[in-house]
Amino acid sequence: MSARKHHDVGFVLIAIFKLIKGALLFIVGLGVLSLLHKGVYEVVNQWSLALQLNTQNRWIQKLVLKLGLVSRRELGLIVTTTFFYSALLLTEGTGLLLQKVWAEYLTLIITASFIPIEVYELMKRVTVSRVVLLVVNTLIVAYLAFRLRQHALAKRRR
Repeated sequence: MSARKHHDVGFVLIAIFKLIKGALLFIVGLGVLSLLHKGVYEVVNQWSLALQLNTQNRWIQKLVLKLGLVSRRELGLIVTTTFFYSALLLTEGTGLLLQKVWAEYLTLIITASFIPIEVYELMKRVTVSRVVLLVVNTLIVAYLAFRLRQHALAKRRR
């Protein structure tokens, strides 16, 4: 495949978006992993101290209560899924920055596969974040499809 002469701004923006999401998800995975190894109360206390939060705050108390109801098996599943999805996002972002065509297809397929789930979740409960996520991912899919089609047409003309 021929190398592109310059970075496509759209691909760079999508790559940065994917890399940021992947890094944040990796951090969340580390946090959940620490819950598995230490314990809910110890981890929440450590984070509360580090962030200078009052552990008697009602939001912190609700968090502790909810986390206390999650089994070790469920936490393990959450950690595994979080790290897997983080790796996928980091792979997509890196591949896009390196201008790899396979990354464009991978990003298109994976991002498009989440749209039905996002629509389903939006139908259950409409929130601003869900609407924004759906719009952003739909725009990413449309842009990638458009650019991949342009790339395929240009390749045929050569």
